[in-house]
Amino acid sequence: MTRVKKGVNAIKWRRNLLKATKGYRFGRSKKERQATEAMFHAGAYAFAHRKDKKGDFRRVNIVKMNAALDAMGISYSKFIPMLKSKEIALDRKILAILAEDEPETFKAIVEAVK
Repeated sequence: MTRVKKGVNAIKWRRNLLKATKGYRFGRSKKERQATEAMFHAGAYAFAHRKDKKGDFRRVNIVKMNAALDAMGISYSKFIPMLKSKEIALDRKILAILAEDEPETFKAIVEAVK
């Protein structure tokens, strides 16, 4: 079997690794072993928090809707079951956008549900 020297590939891999960890603190941006470890952890955190972000936005949307509903004298916990019973298929994201940007439309939806 022929001999394969992989210096070029190793240098390219190291260069890309250190470019990806630019801005990390201490040795994690300068030393190959620490940078590799930092990248593995960063990938794991990024994956986990992509999933968490969906729940975070759902909570924010609920807060926005509840604030608008309080002004109309109805609570969020009563509003959602009424929406389902009237078979109005609007999700929380759309309702929160309407509550914030189009209050008249949101008020019409609330009146239709009552």
